Amino acid sequence: MLTYTLRRLLMSIPTLLFIAFVIFMLLELAPGDPMASMPLTIPPEVKQQMREALGLGQPWYVRFPLWLNQFFIVEPQYWFDNTFGTNFADGAQRIISFQSRAPVFDVIAERIPQTLWVVGMSYVVGVLIALPIGIISAYKQYSVFDQSGTFITMIGFSIPPFFTGPLLIVIFAVQLDWLPSIYDTTHQVVDWETFKFQMWQMVLPVMVLALQTTAQIARYMRASMLDNLGQDYVRTARAKGLTESVVVMKHVLRNSMIPVITVIALGIPSIFGGAIITEQVFKVNGLGQLLILALQGSDIPMVMTITFLLAVLIVLMNLIADVLYGVFDPRIRYD
Repeated sequence: MLTYTLRRLLMSIPTLLFIAFVIFMLLELAPGDPMASMPLTIPPEVKQQMREALGLGQPWYVRFPLWLNQFFIVEPQYWFDNTFGTNFADGAQRIISFQSRAPVFDVIAERIPQTLWVVGMSYVVGVLIALPIGIISAYKQYSVFDQSGTFITMIGFSIPPFFTGPLLIVIFAVQLDWLPSIYDTTHQVVDWETFKFQMWQMVLPVMVLALQTTAQIARYMRASMLDNLGQDYVRTARAKGLTESVVVMKHVLRNSMIPVITVIALGIPSIFGGAIITEQVFKVNGLGQLLILALQGSDIPMVMTITFLLAVLIVLMNLIADVLYGVFDPRIRYD
């Protein structure tokens, strides 16, 4: 297992480098200029000097290796030994945002807690709800519970977050006045009362994101359980006199979790895509809103860094899913 994990980590290096190159070239070829938002009264030669100051005067084959050096060497060096400030003794500089003129990783670090509060909680809630629904729906196929769960999951698949978010705001915040419609990003958790308010204002955005997660994972869980419930080993286990709970929860569930692991692992990066829209709807000052603002302002370093971090997360989740296969299925061995 350790050898397989190390081999996969080494294989991930060229994959991530290729992804970084593709992202960089897409941003390089995309229309838009950081100087486009500057006043028209600024002379063209001054704008060109500003472009040179931002490092945009150099060709792509110079800027791309420079960005790789900043991302993989300069930034880790700073976070492990942050005594140099923005510029290092050897002249290397951290990745700087075009808009805020602040280090990109510092801005991202400020936004991550808000995103994790909403996205992380919604994913945990979605998985915890989806797994029991999928198990019970499969075990009681075509029952009222199964039909209701199928209907709800189809709604979750069909309705996008940009519709679900405003709909829930109108119902629970405007009409019923039960929940806050806007997420207060300045709120800090310092005691029990502030924690309760934090959980209260997270209800609506968590509901929107958890609905999609629940719909997807519950359907996969149900299909996988139905496939295993009809296998010969289940009939054999029942013939041996094992209780129904042992048959379902120990034998069927363990084998059924193998394909669901992939869905859960790969859903972690993809939920951030939904969070981009949800954060805009509920005014959550997280990574999604930061990415939107960076795209609107042609902040290439910020867009490049956030999208590449999501790519790293996808590759990492793939690796974790492959490793977990061997944990849930003893037949899988990595030589």
